[in-house]
Amino acid sequence: MKRSGVADLPLHGGHVPPWLAERMTLLGTAISESVLYHYGAPELLSRLSDPFWFQALGCVMGMDWHSSGITTSVMGALKRGLNPRAHELGIYVCGGRGKHSRKTPDELRAVAERESLNGDELARTSRLTAKIDNNAIADGFQLYLHSFVVSKSGEWTVVQQGMNEATGLARRYHWHSATVRDFISEPHTAIVGESVYAGSIMNLVDSRAKAAQAALLEIARENPERTLREVPRLTMPAHHDVREKDIDLKRLGAVLAMAHEKQLRDFANLLLLENLGPRAPYSLWH
Repeated sequence: MKRSGVADLPLHGGHVPPWLAERMTLLGTAISESVLYHYGAPELLSRLSDPFWFQALGCVMGMDWHSSGITTSVMGALKRGLNPRAHELGIYVCGGRGKHSRKTPDELRAVAERESLNGDELARTSRLTAKIDNNAIADGFQLYLHSFVVSKSGEWTVVQQGMNEATGLARRYHWHSATVRDFISEPHTAIVGESVYAGSIMNLVDSRAKAAQAALLEIARENPERTLREVPRLTMPAHHDVREKDIDLKRLGAVLAMAHEKQLRDFANLLLLENLGPRAPYSLWH
């Protein structure tokens, strides 16, 4: 089983000029078509999930080799180039940056209807991969781009990127359905990267985090008023990012009330709760 991977990049602003966007669309489409013709859709998805191949693809297409913009520009170019021919090529690119990422579930349901796939399952997978990288892994990066590439057979690759404005870095995360055995236990196979916190990266989907998952589910089932009474007593270590002043009691209370009402039995469903942000799991954990 291969690691899908993580890449860290300098965070750059600005926009790709129209002439370069057109060039990237033409080249990205041609390269993808060649891979599809010679090796098939599973190989293209596998290569897109490889951070080194993805980075090389962006360079060949004409983007700055070390820029965070390589992720946005490559996925945007592939979406523009591949989707109009999806019925022929059997590959669909959904989602994107900002507001486009929030359209991913609807886009996936439309693809599923066209190709007789399970749209609800694909939409759930889209949300879950985003929730895991944004909320279950405390590495200091908040997602702003989510792209979901799916074949007509239902195999998929997710490419998403988070930013940390304080350090001026972006981090790209790659997923491939062929390597995922359990979404809440080592779905990435490995997480490799420097933590922007003083301590280690905290990974709630690590195989060793089962006790933490069980504890969070137990808290979620309790009366939320009891849990909220404990918050003022929290003593946070100086090196940790989440402190008492950072906790939005109103929002946390709403999430706890919803969790209590649903009596969740699965950690994945806890992560999928509406309005559950990255700080809620860690404020409860500590």
